Amino acid sequence: MLSCDEKTGMQILQRKYPTIPPRPAEFDSSGRMSRRGRPAKEEFEYIRHGTRCLLTTFCVPTGEVVWDLGQTRTSLDWAAHLRHVCKHFPDQRGYDWVVDNLNTHWSLEVCHLVAQWCGIAVADEELSTGLQRREFLSDPRHEHVFHFTPIHGSWLNQVELFFSVLSRRLLKRGDFGSAQEFEERMSRWLSDYNSRHAHPYRWTYTGEPLVRGTPFSQTRQQRRIGRAWFGTRPQLYERGLQPPRPYRRKGKQVAQNL
Repeated sequence: MLSCDEKTGMQILQRKYPTIPPRPAEFDSSGRMSRRGRPAKEEFEYIRHGTRCLLTTFCVPTGEVVWDLGQTRTSLDWAAHLRHVCKHFPDQRGYDWVVDNLNTHWSLEVCHLVAQWCGIAVADEELSTGLQRREFLSDPRHEHVFHFTPIHGSWLNQVELFFSVLSRRLLKRGDFGSAQEFEERMSRWLSDYNSRHAHPYRWTYTGEPLVRGTPFSQTRQQRRIGRAWFGTRPQLYERGLQPPRPYRRKGKQVAQNL
């Protein structure tokens, strides 16, 4: 099982002034604090050096990552990345690709590549629409089978878990002097990840639909903080189950002398 996706728009930022590293607190022999600690101070001004796109395939059973770093993410780039992955795993018998519904993942170039790998003769007229291409790539009889995630369900792709690790450990507080430095550090980090930290992720999602009995936008907590619905007043069914505390209205004072 191969989980694939792109991480696009990775900005190469260089801080205008160097970052001041954090300093731990110091204590004397009696245990009293002699010097306060200091958090890291990062300059908010930065210099841009462009962006890069990371085409990534995450091997679900082992956690190994195969990547291609470039400036674009066209259908030709994606087809070249698929060739790279197949060369990296030459002894694998069947390939199951998990991808989202981006049009480059089911482009005509990808269909021709899969047809070449599987030894299938297919004409362009048979792959003129996106529906035909996705059906061709999803055919379970092929050696290379593509599994497309549901719409708005790209979070089901396990490569997103790896992207979160990459963002926290390298990109979040990165300071890169040039595009070349960014590519070198990225390659070193990915190589180190494969050699020392690659592991299969514990997948806790059971496949059950995430459906609530009560819509999330109608919960009491969301209405109280004013993020959903139209006001903070409880709904009719909540007033029946949890009636408000009784209170006495003040009677209107009627003028006695008219």
